[in-house]
Amino acid sequence: MSARNGGETAARLSVELEAKLAKRLLYEWNAINYTYFKEALRQPVLRLSDTRQRLGQWHGELRSLEVSRTLVLERPWAEVVEVLKHEVAHQFVDECLAVEETAHGPAFRSVCERLGIDGRATASPVAGEPDDDPATRTVARIRKLLALAQSPNQHEAEAAATAARRLMLKFNIEVDQSETREPEGRRYGYRHLGRPSGRIFEHDRRLAVILTTYFFVEGLWIPVYRPLEGKRGSVFEICGLEANLIMAEHVHAFLTATAARLWSEYKRETGRSSNRDRQAFLAGVMKGFAAKLAAQSVQFQEQGLIWVPGAELGAYFRRRYPRVQTVRRGGARRNEAYSEGHRAGRDIVLSKPVESGSSKARPKALRSGG
Repeated sequence: MSARNGGETAARLSVELEAKLAKRLLYEWNAINYTYFKEALRQPVLRLSDTRQRLGQWHGELRSLEVSRTLVLERPWAEVVEVLKHEVAHQFVDECLAVEETAHGPAFRSVCERLGIDGRATASPVAGEPDDDPATRTVARIRKLLALAQSPNQHEAEAAATAARRLMLKFNIEVDQSETREPEGRRYGYRHLGRPSGRIFEHDRRLAVILTTYFFVEGLWIPVYRPLEGKRGSVFEICGLEANLIMAEHVHAFLTATAARLWSEYKRETGRSSNRDRQAFLAGVMKGFAAKLAAQSVQFQEQGLIWVPGAELGAYFRRRYPRVQTVRRGGARRNEAYSEGHRAGRDIVLSKPVESGSSKARPKALRSGG
């Protein structure tokens, strides 16, 4: 987004929304201080900066923490929180460790690695893999298989989609069996999937379970804020290896779009249009597709392909989220729409190439000292 558009966005923020935004930023700072630093820090002066040169910056002498207004108003809130974590880590090194080093020196990097904070001078969630990396080659092969899964021949489409899952499974088994281990902080990254939602429905939760059960990622719903509306919401975050993040991101987008298309077809054929039927149908779709994946997994196990999750991903996930709360919610009605959705879900063939450029443009790098 250009600087002009960013200015127009900022101008739409009323005095009331600006006050709510300041209150939310303070809430996020307190949450970071409590969760990661055991309330060892004193509250700084929080400021919104109009510069586009930095996403955030800690000023030790002024005891102020700046966050870019452009970042807050134009990027997803989850990215705002990541920048805040980065800057609070700078505050911790400056005020609690009192070490003299460059902005991203050894002490800062050590703190970030220990707490699961992205210590790189960038707000991009993950670092790309080199073109000759095995993971990159695996993703390229999966793209080709999923393209073949678009075949009008049902048998060929199913075979290609199953081959893509088998390839992903073999890749993860080989990674976990490999004796060569890269530093954990460089092996794993994260993604935020979908748009923030005020409510999490059963089909959203079932899709999240599909990703964490069958696509080699950890995940949880994280709270976010929508500054242009002054409202809270939630978004699903996944953690994992780069290749698995790409695959899971694709599956999330594919199933979301496919379920919506199937509902439109069902609504047109049956005349059912209530939101209650919609929620039931979508939940049934996810349940049906999960049943299909479970049956495939049984076949893989019979072929000797059994993946046992390694400890590294779990450790990375726990560093990022040391305090996790489980909340149980009710589900959609079990009616005819749910049953029809379940049937439709079992017929879904995972297809279409994984688009490497599907994510929105990442924000600019944090400058040195940020």
